[in-house]
Amino acid sequence: MNDSFTQSSGPVFLMIGGEGAANPAWMTQGTWITYAEKMGALCLLLEHRFYGKSHPTKDMSVENLRYLSSQQALADLAHFQSVMSEKLGLKDRKWVVFGGSYPGCLAAWYRIKYPHLAHAAVASSAPVKAVLNFSEYLEVVQSSLSRNHSKCPGFIKLASDTLLELLDYKENYEKITKDFYLCQFLDIRSKMDMAFLLDTIAEYIMDVVQYNNDNRAFEGVKSGNMTIQVVCDIMSNETFGSPYDRYIEVIQRIRKAREEKCIEASYQQFVHDMRDICWEGSASSGGRQWMYQTCTEFGYFQSSDSVSQPFSGFPLSYHVQQCTDIYGKGFILPTVVGAIQQTNENYGGLNVQSSRIIFPNGLIDPWHALGINSNLSSDLLAFPMQDAAHCADMYPSRPEEPTVLSSVRRQIFEQLTKWLKL
Repeated sequence: MNDSFTQSSGPVFLMIGGEGAANPAWMTQGTWITYAEKMGALCLLLEHRFYGKSHPTKDMSVENLRYLSSQQALADLAHFQSVMSEKLGLKDRKWVVFGGSYPGCLAAWYRIKYPHLAHAAVASSAPVKAVLNFSEYLEVVQSSLSRNHSKCPGFIKLASDTLLELLDYKENYEKITKDFYLCQFLDIRSKMDMAFLLDTIAEYIMDVVQYNNDNRAFEGVKSGNMTIQVVCDIMSNETFGSPYDRYIEVIQRIRKAREEKCIEASYQQFVHDMRDICWEGSASSGGRQWMYQTCTEFGYFQSSDSVSQPFSGFPLSYHVQQCTDIYGKGFILPTVVGAIQQTNENYGGLNVQSSRIIFPNGLIDPWHALGINSNLSSDLLAFPMQDAAHCADMYPSRPEEPTVLSSVRRQIFEQLTKWLKL
């Protein structure tokens, strides 16, 4: 809680926690704090069940994870709001919910499902449509990479094709292990081993695109200086050698920026860690929990199935197989398909029927492809942001940020001010 700006006539701002520990840095920084200061708001942040220190069960067995869902999280928010209103005497205050990414969905869905509790919602970079095969993710990665360097995705494709060719022969495994600083000597015995390596390496590039130029340093994120511009400058620079050599240079720079000693690319190790049900386990910071939610609610599987993107080797079947390998035989394709359909039936997908929700989306961010990018009504408003990435509007402002951000933050502030008078 941050009550340093609160005025008796002001609103209550509730920041919704997501698929990781709640970060106290958000209690003193970020756009919502700027708004709170101007509006006299009381600020609260609620951690999501099963993440961080919120352990409602003795462990994370599949049996216990059935209590982990977005619907349960929304019910937690409702109960939290009722109890806090009572406890702190906030009955007459209007509540505004904030969230980014998955919590952005929760913000929108809380307003949809509990309109008597949430007066308004700001749902930043919210992928409100659940989808099994999110192949568009990498299509946006391709278009974002080509914005300033039209040849950049082509060079990455050449490099990724070279890696595939090298993988055909076992005698190249030592070279690949050294080139990419793999933590363990490369050992490929199955399609899953191969796909996991290719996916792991691609994710270094995906991450740069998704968070391009986001001001995340205050959260403790290390690799903020790695941007699309840096990646594509290297990929276009022949002095680094072939496209494959340039790709290695890029991956190593990202790895060093993140302060990682080596790249963990063993599928066997991954499955072993993800199967650990202990709260102190190696995947307990959110990996096991979030993958469970993708397998039981959202899909969002970022496959390489589209031809309009530079990577290959990690198809939809690879992602669905992980659900089975980690959580057991019950988690097979038809079950996952049914679960995703149910999510969209429950919340409406892109067909949002509500009012007083704001949907900001950075157009560089691949997640915008599953979000609301144009106004649905006079009070369901989209703010598509050119040149901005994931949740960009939520972060503290800084001089070198995309110019669109300051005007969007101002418009959101004006809109909330208007709605709080209603």
